[in-house]
Amino acid sequence: MWKRTYSSSTSATRVLTDKKWDALVIGGGHNGLTAAAYLSRGGLSVAVLERRHVIGGAAVTEELIPGFKFSRCSYLQSLLRPSVIKELELARHGLKLLKRNPSSFSPCLDGRYLLLGPDKELNRSEISKFSERDADEYPRYENQLENFCKFMDPLLDLPPPESLQAVSSFNDRFKDKIHKSAFWAHCLRQALSMGQKDMLDFVNLLLSPASKVLNKWFETDILKAMLATDAVIGTTGSVHTPGSGYVLLHHVMGETQGDRGVWSYVEGGMGSVSLSISNAAKEAGAHIVTSSEVSELMVAESGAVNGVLLADGTRVHSSVVLSNATPYKTFMELVPSNVLPDDFIRELKYTDYSSATTKINLAVDKLPQFQCCNNSNPHAGPHHRGTIHIGSESMEDIHLACQEAANGIPSRRPVIEMTIPSVLDKTISPPGKHVINLFVQYTPYKPSDGSWDEPAYREKFAQRCFSLIEEYAPGFTSSIIGYDMLTPPDLEREIGLTGGNIFHGAMGLDSLFLLRPVKEWSKYRTPLHGLYLCGSGTHPGGGVMGAPGRNAAQIVLQDLKRS
Repeated sequence: MWKRTYSSSTSATRVLTDKKWDALVIGGGHNGLTAAAYLSRGGLSVAVLERRHVIGGAAVTEELIPGFKFSRCSYLQSLLRPSVIKELELARHGLKLLKRNPSSFSPCLDGRYLLLGPDKELNRSEISKFSERDADEYPRYENQLENFCKFMDPLLDLPPPESLQAVSSFNDRFKDKIHKSAFWAHCLRQALSMGQKDMLDFVNLLLSPASKVLNKWFETDILKAMLATDAVIGTTGSVHTPGSGYVLLHHVMGETQGDRGVWSYVEGGMGSVSLSISNAAKEAGAHIVTSSEVSELMVAESGAVNGVLLADGTRVHSSVVLSNATPYKTFMELVPSNVLPDDFIRELKYTDYSSATTKINLAVDKLPQFQCCNNSNPHAGPHHRGTIHIGSESMEDIHLACQEAANGIPSRRPVIEMTIPSVLDKTISPPGKHVINLFVQYTPYKPSDGSWDEPAYREKFAQRCFSLIEEYAPGFTSSIIGYDMLTPPDLEREIGLTGGNIFHGAMGLDSLFLLRPVKEWSKYRTPLHGLYLCGSGTHPGGGVMGAPGRNAAQIVLQDLKRS
């Protein structure tokens, strides 16, 4: 297993109960750890309570097969905020990013393929094989998305301009108005600098189906399909779903070491992201305990949170509590009943936590050989470095797969994103062998033709995925040493993702910014005094960003300073 540097021994439990903490963080995922690091740097005594035996949440590395270290859930890095990397000095704490070039490869059954990356000349050459027009348009498309990302970028590192909820002093209300005025003035300046045409294009991207956006730009099916996967990844929606254009933008907002839109592997797997943040938090004084499941929040007679009750009966007291769990888990399972307002509970109940995502992690004894490349060389080629798109040669392929899942049946030809991090990261597999990640869609939470609890049903779907890859890379199935599969119910049970949703809740336009997690409670505070949210269910949403944890910590520090 991933190296265990934390424990919940008797001595650790004694440390938790010896004093009243300034802040407790429920969940040792990357956002919870980020919040803990900033709170500790702000001078607070902080303890992080992680249910599992290993930190990281969905950004975790686990050695499930001897010698093979899997990024079990999240598997690529780009969205982690530069502010978090810089301020917490994550490079000094062990974070090492491995850039991918080329970044994506789409094989076709007719023998052709499309290879894209940060190299503009490569992109022109590759797209020209299919369409000279699209080769001309592609740089303009990338430039437009980059401009939109620049508009969005400052919003990610700031709490939403939510109105004050509690009774407050004149001074607090005045500061709040100044803050909101400055925020909206900045947005207006940004909008004016873009100009009316670009703003209309931006709004069109946010509101439109990804298919409409991509059809406007391009004519090549394989190019549109490759780009469209960013618009549906982790969702239950189709490329024809209105608003899927925003999800596309969300997945190109990141960067690696200053290079916009470039995704990277992390040496040692995605658990190294969490480990580097935890190292920064520990250096600042945070106490991190694993195998410590929180069963309930403790609420004082005054109506304020004053700590947590662990599953083993241990009571841990604190001034405030931050939850890195999903909003549903936090409010519906951890908060005592009859504490929260009815209208708040109602909104929470109807938040969309649906998922169609399955993650399969494989150990293989050789690299897949794609017949479209006519290459029998056992060593890695450029096409092995990036994301390999399997089973989606057109946007209609993606839509059909989505429709099947909407009807309760796991896609007959799943949409698969394959990555092989061991091509660049030599620390995660034995020499000559490789780790392969498969991000698979679409798989309903409750299939109508079986159950994910049935071993035969699970195996049948896994083999369906392997057989599809086999069509493009003959011999793939015979290379498999072993595999681990996480369906939506598995992601919920093992990682704590309600409904198996990797974003802690849908990323539709009705669930973003001032509406995330619910209207009037977007600024990390909650109706329960002393309880804050710091996970992906808050602004700016899902992905390994660290922004929710950083932003929430800022709000907590402000509130404690005022109190």
